[in-house]
Amino acid sequence: MAKATGQGSARAPRRTDSLSRELIVRSAIEILDGGGEKALTLRALTVRLSTGYGAIYHHVADKGDLLAAAADDVITGVLSGAAADAEPRAALRGLALGLFDAIDAHPWAGAELSRQPWRPALLDFYESIGRLLDALDVPEAVRFDAAGALVNYVLGVAAQNAANARLRADNGDGDGRDRETFLKDTAAQWARIDPGRYPFVHAAATRLGEHDDREQFLVGVDIFIAGVSALG
Repeated sequence: MAKATGQGSARAPRRTDSLSRELIVRSAIEILDGGGEKALTLRALTVRLSTGYGAIYHHVADKGDLLAAAADDVITGVLSGAAADAEPRAALRGLALGLFDAIDAHPWAGAELSRQPWRPALLDFYESIGRLLDALDVPEAVRFDAAGALVNYVLGVAAQNAANARLRADNGDGDGRDRETFLKDTAAQWARIDPGRYPFVHAAATRLGEHDDREQFLVGVDIFIAGVSALG
């Protein structure tokens, strides 16, 4: 008599096509985008790819290797989307905005990039920034500091926006109304403070409630470019 198989022992059908590192990384990115770093487990990946642990480990060493490869893929996408023939200022602006948008789309990537700044893709990004600063005649003596300032600015602002987005998601609101409410409440608080003691903050209250984070970020990049251009 054939042995009965319980419902709990049923297995998902295994994939019949071959796995590749690229497919594994793409799937990992989907998991990370959906649930963050905590959601990415080797178990979750085997389920998504309908495969076993051995097939995954054939291409990646561990979760750390997978996270690094996913972050590399994000940065590579930014570099591949950069305009190769753009004027240096426009190209620098485009790279900064590309990284900002990439981290906005993949909030987990910012922390991973900060954790391993020696990754090849991030080194390629730094190299692109360095070449553009050279093209703007930024002196070599300050070029390293200038590149670091720009990248740190991008990563810092993007990380803060990602943290705010996670906070809104934890509050159960995914359509942005919490951000709007928070900014309007803060603007109302600023408007009530003593304009004699805080003239700038009091005046800025009218713009705080309706400002656009992305546009404000670009203003910061433009200020940076104007500053480093003056060094040449």
